Amino acid sequence: MEYYGLRISGKDIDLIADEQDVVALIKMYPDRVKDLYCDLGVCPFEFEIWRSVQLFRYNDLIANAIEEKDYFVISLEKLLLLKSLVMKEEKYRNDVDLIGKHISDTQAKKYSMEKQRVENLLTNVNIKTYIEKTGPNII
Repeated sequence: MEYYGLRISGKDIDLIADEQDVVALIKMYPDRVKDLYCDLGVCPFEFEIWRSVQLFRYNDLIANAIEEKDYFVISLEKLLLLKSLVMKEEKYRNDVDLIGKHISDTQAKKYSMEKQRVENLLTNVNIKTYIEKTGPNII
């Protein structure tokens, strides 16, 4: 959430790692293990390293991730998915709202360019009547 500028991060930082790496870490820190509905994790320091979150594993979450120097940042779409699965808690409902607004605002910025593309697509089409047409400045 903080990476995308949506809010300051909370106390915990969750990392997703390959299953073999998580098991190796559990062997190193056998007294720092978590198992939340089969989301297996280890907390060697101030952060948590998980085999899965909501049973989504590393390979499920890597698509469209942003590559940084030593790690990947989950895509907004995957983050939205994970947050929406735990919306029973107010914190996560608020996160879903923040992510949704961010995505919506980003898409709205594309309107002018898309309007021109749509007009170009329809240059040789004689539309008699739109059954629906909405957008800024449309009466």
